[in-house]
Amino acid sequence: MANLKITLTRSLIGRPATQRDTVKALGLKKLNSSVELPDNESIRGQIHKVEHLVTVEEVQA
Repeated sequence: MANLKITLTRSLIGRPATQRDTVKALGLKKLNSSVELPDNESIRGQIHKVEHLVTVEEVQA
């Protein structure tokens, strides 16, 4: 099963609280920080909510 590498590429300044909370729930803290998470529906839903702020790459586990 593949994992997703998620990187925060845009600032959270001026973004709604729901988007800030979603980024925090994904484990991203600072600009250009990255996390590797499993590829499942809940993670995909969170990514969809903040897709304009992050970049996503598929990596092999």
